[in-house]
Formats: sequence, C-alpha cells, structure tokens
Amino acid sequence: MQLLAFEFKFEYVQVTVMILFFVVIMLLLFEFRSMKDQIREGLGINNDGLKLQLEALERLTLYTERAGLKNLVSRINSAGMYAAGVHAEMIDALKTEYEYNTSQQIYVSPEVWNAVTRLKDQNIYILNQLAATLPPDASGLDLSKRILEYSMTKDAELNKIVLDALQFEAKKLLK
Repeated sequence: MQLLAFEFKFEYVQVTVMILFFVVIMLLLFEFRSMKDQIREGLGINNDGLKLQLEALERLTLYTERAGLKNLVSRINSAGMYAAGVHAEMIDALKTEYEYNTSQQIYVSPEVWNAVTRLKDQNIYILNQLAATLPPDASGLDLSKRILEYSMTKDAELNKIVLDALQFEAKKLLK
C-alpha cells in the first residue's frame, strides 16, 4: 500500500515537471522573440521604417524625373510666352517641387539627398545660362528649343545619374 502511494506521488512529480518544462519553454520563446524585436529595433530594421524609406525613394525618383530638362520643357507650356516667363516658370517648378520633398531627406542617405539637391541646383544654373544666351524678346519656344538642344549633348541630363543613385539605394534596402 505504501508503495502505491509513492508511485502516485511520483506521477504527480512527473506531471508537475512536464508542466514546468513547457512553461519555461514558452517563457524562453517569448523572451527570444522580444530580444529579436529589440535587436531589429536597435539596428533600425523594421517594416515601418523600411516602408518609409522606400516611399521617400519613390517620391525622390518622381521629383528627379520631373526635374529633368526634357521633362521640364514638356511640362511647361511655352506657346505664346516670352522666354523670361517660361524661364521663371521652370525655375519655380524646380524649387517648389524640391521644397515639397525636403522632408524626405530624413529617410535617405546624405549622399542621395545631396545628389537630389545638386540636380536642382545644376538644372537651375543651366536654365539661367541658357536663358541668358537669348535676346530679351525671345519667345518661350526659343528657350524650349535651346534647352532641348542642350539636353541632347553628352552627359547633359544629371537626373539619369541621380536616378541610378536612387535605384542603388533602394536595392540596398531590399537586400
């Protein structure tokens, strides 16, 4: 009889040990999962941050495309305008869209943001130089023609280089 009582108690011990084992395993899994999240957060790896970075790259890609000289000519209606008016509208378009996208700089590398800034600055400089070569009474079509002629020269379109930089940055994020 006494042996039976000992076996009965031993079964309780076995069940208790098994329950404790499963509880400890569950606690360890929970702890590992939270450690993994902490490591990801510490390294800046999370889906929300990645999503914001990719969205910023998308917006800057759109700006880079729109800031290209050929695209500026096609977007600004130069018919019936003087060159000075078209010139002013192009400069305004570059600056306004750039300012609209300035908040994106916090999501991209400094090198990419500097490339976007240099694109804006260089295209403004080019537009100023090309407009200065025309007589004061030149038409908007004359300026558009001059810009298109310039954009056909080798390496005239800096936006292609900036687009490559944006694409490289996106590929780095997706690896």
